[in-house]
Amino acid sequence: MATKTKKELVLKISAECNLPPNDVRRIVQSFLDSLVEGLAQGDRYEFRDFGVFEVVVRKQKIGRNPKNAGVAIVIPERKVVKFSPGKKMKEDLEKPVSKDHHTHKQHLRSATL
Repeated sequence: MATKTKKELVLKISAECNLPPNDVRRIVQSFLDSLVEGLAQGDRYEFRDFGVFEVVVRKQKIGRNPKNAGVAIVIPERKVVKFSPGKKMKEDLEKPVSKDHHTHKQHLRSATL
């Protein structure tokens, strides 16, 4: 497993759709900016088969300092983004990883060098 970057995603979409990488980069960034802006306003984003992004509030709780377990620390209430995968994503995640996946990953790395 590897960490994927926005640049790798842009290059992959660019190659698959035969579009200039700069155009794809602007579209991807615009999508991400719109998503963050909407979530900050309390919007919920549902992408059928992919999943749902929404903001939830985590309640205040009492935590413990690992260095001094006797001291209680109040962890304040806060907003977090929750992602719930859709049906198709859940099914795809259950499939075993193919060997082609690793070969494709190595090909992408060599293409960016």
